[in-house]
Amino acid sequence: MKQFYSTVVMPRLLDRVMGGESFAQRRRSLLSAAAGEVLEIGFGTGLNLPFYDRDRVASLAAIDPNGGMNRLARRRLAAAPFPVELRPLGGEALPYGDRTFDCVVSTWTLCSIREVETAIDEVWRVLKPGGTFLFIEHGRSPDPAIARWQDRLNPIQKRIGDGCHLNRNIAAIVQKRFPDAAIAAAYAPEFPKIGGYFYEGQALKPPTP
Repeated sequence: MKQFYSTVVMPRLLDRVMGGESFAQRRRSLLSAAAGEVLEIGFGTGLNLPFYDRDRVASLAAIDPNGGMNRLARRRLAAAPFPVELRPLGGEALPYGDRTFDCVVSTWTLCSIREVETAIDEVWRVLKPGGTFLFIEHGRSPDPAIARWQDRLNPIQKRIGDGCHLNRNIAAIVQKRFPDAAIAAAYAPEFPKIGGYFYEGQALKPPTP
């Protein structure tokens, strides 16, 4: 039953909920900066694909460990204006060489990767010097009262959200590896505060001297 929920129910639910205009506006803003050879971790059902600039992106490597997500994503791949390679993998052990990508993208994914700090280390490793990590995530609220409720409800959220955490401090996680990351964080007014504190950022891997 758990497997059915994870690979059949959740992909369809997320595709419907996260395909709305509010999410689309945020995807459009973030992905306008993606360029060159791009890696997307947590590809999901491919909702980001229409928002990549065909004149700036040369190719896209995409990974997601959920087979149900991948099955739904494949229906969108035929419309991609650049080559896309989709692989059923998680973010903790990327099968790519050091300094491979110009850009790595994560949208609403760092909340659910089990070993998230390992995944960020992998993002750093596969980025070229001067490459950019683009991300938008939900996470821990700075309001202590909201954060306490996030902690209380997190065990339930992980079960119904297929591993999604409400209470991760995304800024702290990213800045441990990318200390100069530019991150904007605020409540998304259209969502409940307990799940609507969004972190959006760009993190640059320094160019080699």
